[in-house]
Amino acid sequence: MNSADPNKSISSRADFVSFVQQLSREFQADAPSWENRDLGSYLAALAAWVEDMDGYYINRGLPVPEKPDWQNVADMLKAATLYE
Repeated sequence: MNSADPNKSISSRADFVSFVQQLSREFQADAPSWENRDLGSYLAALAAWVEDMDGYYINRGLPVPEKPDWQNVADMLKAATLYE
């Protein structure tokens, strides 16, 4: 799973908007690289990843978020592009 760009912190609404715009450009440029290319599959993967996300954070030595912030939501959206 590739999370949001680990080199760029997403800490504001503006950062998040830029992230979502970039995610959209990535899809338009290379949709076949996404595991979940239709809305139904993407939303199902999003729900599944959020349900299982504790392991993602624990495996990286990060605290499991109790209340998601902009970065966590970006991680969720990016994960749904590939999560099965």
